[in-house]
Amino acid sequence: MTMVTRARGALITAMAGALLAACAVLSAGEDPPNLYTLTPKSTFDASLPRVSWQIVVEPPTAAAYLNTSRIALAMTPTSADYYAKSAWADRAPLMVQTLIVESLENTHRIVGVGRDPLAVRPTYVLQTELREFQAEYFNVKPPTAHVRIVGRIVRQSDRQIIATRGFERCVRAAADQVPSVVQAFDEALGGVLKAMVSWTLRVPPPQPVPDGTPPPARGTREDDTAGCEKPGS
Repeated sequence: MTMVTRARGALITAMAGALLAACAVLSAGEDPPNLYTLTPKSTFDASLPRVSWQIVVEPPTAAAYLNTSRIALAMTPTSADYYAKSAWADRAPLMVQTLIVESLENTHRIVGVGRDPLAVRPTYVLQTELREFQAEYFNVKPPTAHVRIVGRIVRQSDRQIIATRGFERCVRAAADQVPSVVQAFDEALGGVLKAMVSWTLRVPPPQPVPDGTPPPARGTREDDTAGCEKPGS
């Protein structure tokens, strides 16, 4: 093979690669997803205690189909899908973590709250699990935004669980359209955030306690849930 032939082949290969890259960019630019986000809570009961401890909010754990920026939906109790051309502005667990932090800050009842234990020197850690975060079509249509988060308050010094509780809200969308579904998600998550933040501030003592102190006896508490129908009910 001559030098000219090799050079011509290399040029053709480079041009083809550039063309494919350009097509990929064009394709991505033709149909960008509509991005949505949700809002933190900013109004709380005036009776919330003022606490002198700090807390870290860890990223929520979630099943693989919820650990994404795509907006999940379920046509049946045993199926999982996503809305086309629409997405959250961040992965759902990270978006929820941000909203929990902001909601706690908005109470103005806590010394410090953050994501990094090296930044706030926490007395407690709030661990959460995102159990439900999808629009459900199998009970009614328009769909219902179903949000369920299980929270655990852990004492940082000895990693002892102080309390555990589930928070669940279901809000029916005004229409079977993504903006209406997102609004229903905002209302459902807002109810969960308000209840969870209030619980987080009320469970531990307002003042930090010495290491080794037994956790407060809170008794058995039922989950905080509203507006949700179980499949088949």
